[in-house]
Amino acid sequence: MSDVLIPGGRDVRGTLTEPAGDPAAVVVACPPHPQHGGHRSDPRLVAVSERLAEAGIACLRIDYGPWDDGYGEREDVRNAIRWATDRDEADVPVGVFGYSFGAAQALLAAADVDREVAAISVLAPPTRLDDDLDALAALEALACPVQLLYGERDSTVDCEPLVERARERGDTVTGLSGDHFFVGQHGKIADAVGGFLEDVLLESA
Repeated sequence: MSDVLIPGGRDVRGTLTEPAGDPAAVVVACPPHPQHGGHRSDPRLVAVSERLAEAGIACLRIDYGPWDDGYGEREDVRNAIRWATDRDEADVPVGVFGYSFGAAQALLAAADVDREVAAISVLAPPTRLDDDLDALAALEALACPVQLLYGERDSTVDCEPLVERARERGDTVTGLSGDHFFVGQHGKIADAVGGFLEDVLLESA
């Protein structure tokens, strides 16, 4: 693992987990709400990054810059995607994963970043962060494969509109038993997310 400073106008840092050999793809992982304790060492993000490394995929887990009501955080994810895309000449595909607040940010950033995103996986995404931070509208704008996982007893976020629309679009949608925090299910989440991203990213590599 190595620490990374993401270029841009904000202080954004990340931890890059890499496979033993040259990575076949890179995934940017977005943590939950920073004002509620969300950070790059979130155990769900760590479990996913370890599973991706086993599949030959690097994973950049980021911390957001100073709190900016979700807007600066969206730009943080965009800049991380730019970094992942531009960091070397290997031209490997880039995916994005996010959990909770980070799931909405993954959709929002991928929908209009000036780089190609090959796949997106989101866990327990809220449908909207603000009037101008509409994850449902972002989902509508995406053309790449999308996976959405949600807790069947989640009362923390309202993700039902996203779940319904993702099903209508033919995206990969999976309900998990449990609430918003998925206690004891980190391995199951890692296998589901890692398997999806591995299939899509390595096929496009």
